[in-house]
Amino acid sequence: MIMPIAIGLIIGLVIGYLIAKSLEKKQASATIKRANKSATGILKQAKIDAETLKKDKILQAKEKFLELKSEHEKVILNREKKSHEAEKRIRDKESQVSQLVDKNKKLSTDLEKKTSDFDYKLEFVERKENELEKVHKKQVENLEVISGLSAEDAKLELVTSLKDEAKSDAMSFIQDTLEEAKLTAEQDARKIILNTIQRVGVEQTVENCVSVFNLESDDVKGRIIGREGRNIRAIEAATGVEIIVDDTPEAIILSCFDPVRREVARLSLHNLVTDGRIHPARIEEVVKKTENKINQEIIEVGKRTVIELGIHGLHPELIKVVGRMKFRSSYGQNLLQHSREVANLCGLMAAELGLNAKVAKRAGLLHDIGKVPDTESELPHAVLGMEWAQKYGEKPDVCNAIGAHHDEVEMKSLIAPIVQVCDAISGARPGARRQVLDSYIQRLKDLEDVAFGFSGVQKAYAIQAGRELRVIVESEKVNDLKAAELSFSISQKIQNDMTYPGQVRVTVIRETRAVNVAK
Repeated sequence: MIMPIAIGLIIGLVIGYLIAKSLEKKQASATIKRANKSATGILKQAKIDAETLKKDKILQAKEKFLELKSEHEKVILNREKKSHEAEKRIRDKESQVSQLVDKNKKLSTDLEKKTSDFDYKLEFVERKENELEKVHKKQVENLEVISGLSAEDAKLELVTSLKDEAKSDAMSFIQDTLEEAKLTAEQDARKIILNTIQRVGVEQTVENCVSVFNLESDDVKGRIIGREGRNIRAIEAATGVEIIVDDTPEAIILSCFDPVRREVARLSLHNLVTDGRIHPARIEEVVKKTENKINQEIIEVGKRTVIELGIHGLHPELIKVVGRMKFRSSYGQNLLQHSREVANLCGLMAAELGLNAKVAKRAGLLHDIGKVPDTESELPHAVLGMEWAQKYGEKPDVCNAIGAHHDEVEMKSLIAPIVQVCDAISGARPGARRQVLDSYIQRLKDLEDVAFGFSGVQKAYAIQAGRELRVIVESEKVNDLKAAELSFSISQKIQNDMTYPGQVRVTVIRETRAVNVAK
């Protein structure tokens, strides 16, 4: 019973295995068919893509070929064009060369002709020179026989005689010229200067580097200083002025080299104390307003000055510079008052001499504008002022007068010496300017040392505040002619080697004494 069942199971397993194998073969066959079909589709698509890519590449190659062909044709055309131009230039050069060759041939022919003529003339001149030299030697020999002197001795004696005579004539001419100039020019010059000075009123003001601000009471000092000094620091930072609060009753000191800043600080403090509100924010606001007010005042002062002097067409920047002169001083002399005075003097003096008074006034007013620069400059104030005047369109005569009033540049017009003289008159008047005692004494000593540098000088005295130098000479060593020459030489040396305001008169005194003793 068991055996048949086992045999049946085996047969069943075999049949199942065979059926499974048959199914696997069918599935494999279907898979292979599908794969073949897919591969065929892929190959067909690949062929289509390859054809498309091939066509695109062929089109790109054709376009590239056409582009290269066009560029090549352009290069060939440019080369042909350059070749034609080079050929044309060569032809032109050949034509020019041929013309030059023809011209050189003609010049060579002319030169040969002129050379032959010159040689003939040179030979003729040499013959004449030889003949003239023989005649000259013969005449010299005859003169030597007649005079009993050789040619060299006669020449030396003649030169010595001419030197002495020329020196004597020169000194005599100088003396006569000086005397004539004194008779004709000194009187007119004195008249012009005296009339000019008499017609000009002068105001003398002294500017210092400090200003005193007066207070109603010392209680205000604490409010100005503020808590831990914040107010005074804010004022100093805003104005650039040092505030000095000391034991001086009811006063504080404002210290600054710039008078404009001091004026801004003074007015700002006045407004703050009057208002009563003193704190950093209010200080900045008041200082700003005061600066604007001062700037406006500078413009108004400049306009008023040019109107009063009758000067027209002045550039606005130069008007501002003129206004700033009010807050500047030079050796204690207010610069605006000095410039106004020089302008009036120049106008009057130019009118007396028959020159253009308006141009002279203009130059006199602007001659010191270089002393009020916005920024520091290494140029002398005369040259700086001349450059400003040129920049703002002033006439050449005015610019030259500004630059030459301290001999920084050469004088090229008659207005320049007038400005120089009037500047000296205004600045050198006694009391017009402060002068340090040491520099004053040194200047007098230098004047005396110049005189002692000449031989024969016994004593020298600088008098009249350095306006006159009196020189006493030894009568045995210096005669009257030598005294006049010595006076001229000393004055020239002072003029060339020293700087001084105004003029210095040099007086040489030669005294002869005859002393006897009665017993």
